[in-house]
Amino acid sequence: MIVIEGTIRFSEGGLDAARSAMEAMIHATRAEDGCHEYSFSIDFLDPTRIWVNERWESREALGAHARSAHMAEWRNTATEIGLTERSLRLYEAEPEEL
Repeated sequence: MIVIEGTIRFSEGGLDAARSAMEAMIHATRAEDGCHEYSFSIDFLDPTRIWVNERWESREALGAHARSAHMAEWRNTATEIGLTERSLRLYEAEPEEL
């Protein structure tokens, strides 16, 4: 399993402008094969910082996500929706055991 965690940051007030693009990104990504989790969370102490949490079946699934049309759209609109910073880390993890 591949785990991505980290933060993205928006300009002051930029989150409101980015909300619809973020919702579209979440819906499209969660529908992808190999996506186990994809979410954004607002940092209550710093509303310009958004926590990112992703879990993927494999590096291949993550690679397909990186090449997806909705990811290309996200990259193309990132600065116009106020994205100013990105810090993400990738980890390899054992799958959850139930």
